[in-house]
Amino acid sequence: MFHHNLQLVALSALWGTSFMLTRFAAPILGPNLLAALRMGMAAVALACIMRRLRLRWPIEHWRELGLLALLGVAAPHAMFAWSALYMPAGYSALLYVTSVLFGALASAWMKEESLTGPKLAGCVLGIVGAAFLVQLGPLDPSPRLVMAVSIAIVGAAVSGMSAPMLKRAVTRMDPLAITAGMHLIAFVLLLPGAIVDWPRARFSAGALAAVFVMGTFTSGIAWWLYARIMRHVSPLVALSSTFMITAFGVLWAVLFLGETLDTGIYLGGALLVLSCLLVMGFDPRRWMAAMPARSRDP
Repeated sequence: MFHHNLQLVALSALWGTSFMLTRFAAPILGPNLLAALRMGMAAVALACIMRRLRLRWPIEHWRELGLLALLGVAAPHAMFAWSALYMPAGYSALLYVTSVLFGALASAWMKEESLTGPKLAGCVLGIVGAAFLVQLGPLDPSPRLVMAVSIAIVGAAVSGMSAPMLKRAVTRMDPLAITAGMHLIAFVLLLPGAIVDWPRARFSAGALAAVFVMGTFTSGIAWWLYARIMRHVSPLVALSSTFMITAFGVLWAVLFLGETLDTGIYLGGALLVLSCLLVMGFDPRRWMAAMPARSRDP
């Protein structure tokens, strides 16, 4: 288990860079083109690894892979790329934590997890946290910001909903084959939007380098690692890496993009983290009840 937890930390640090890179590259290339190029780069990298390992493509599971591609990578990356045009990378990283909420709801619906009172309370608290982030954050709550936050939450929602589906898929298919198939299909799904963005794109070495890093590492390699971990842990445990992704995402944005933190981000972020702790099974009543017993221990 320690080995898998260490992998989750490494995965979180890697995934956390994607918010910073998306914030940098989306205004240059356009959100649709950026998302498509990212998926295409990931598909190429994973296809090369598959060829090296002589794995076959799971063509017979194309319907399942298509749904995973849409919910797990295509829709979330396109939505977060669009949101990055109007809000800081730190906002995106904090809002991504809501994927845990929707992952819990999807896991309960698919009978992978049970839905309790504290988990429902966590869902409500997550909405309140997002509202605090918008209202009290360093940016004025303009209609564009509200729209960007809403779209980012939808992106996090569909990403979280794909977790229990991925858990079931890895029991029948190789994680590398799943990941490669997902990103190839996602590239095809995003291609029409990329064609629309192409004439307005301003290609630069920095933007293309960001695409290479995101496609090869934060999408391709990271998703392969995530699918491998999913074989050994529950969907919610795998989604728990979202907390670390958020922390790394905010940290990279502050260090490399010069973004600032204020009371609204602290308060909204704390509520989002608390909401996800509740959704993951933390029960404050049990914790408080255990405190007297602990104090009596010698």
